[in-house]
Amino acid sequence: MGGLFSVEMIRSAFMALFFLVALPACAQQDMHFEREPLIIQTAAGKMLHFTVEIAATGDQRAYGLMFRKAMAEDAGMIFDFGVSRRVTMWMENTILPLDMLFADDRGVITHIKEDATPYSREVIDSMGEVRYVVEVNAGTARKLNIRPGDRLVSATTTKNAK
Repeated sequence: MGGLFSVEMIRSAFMALFFLVALPACAQQDMHFEREPLIIQTAAGKMLHFTVEIAATGDQRAYGLMFRKAMAEDAGMIFDFGVSRRVTMWMENTILPLDMLFADDRGVITHIKEDATPYSREVIDSMGEVRYVVEVNAGTARKLNIRPGDRLVSATTTKNAK
């Protein structure tokens, strides 16, 4: 029967489509992140307050903020790589445009990538050794005048400070 679809073929196609749509939502629900307050101390003396999720394991760092559709203005995620090293990241499967704040083992911001493009496979380089990356909504660094030399202060950065 050329050109006709059986009920079983339609059912199979529907189920495949369902799993493609449902998988990202299910995966996000399975990944759990602890939260902590984070302050950015600017060189101008301002204290900028955020609540960040902590990505400390390999799986958490790999998953990050993928598939998120919204994030509060004062929210973000801190990636703790455990040791200082050169870090590369990308935005594949990340819906939100982000600013990335790269910081050394003392929490000092060394480099900022503003307005990272959603869904991009462009490699975003830390431009040197870092231990932490904080992701916040795109435009936050510009709006709050966050610059290299400013410092991240949180339970994560202070317990690991050298």
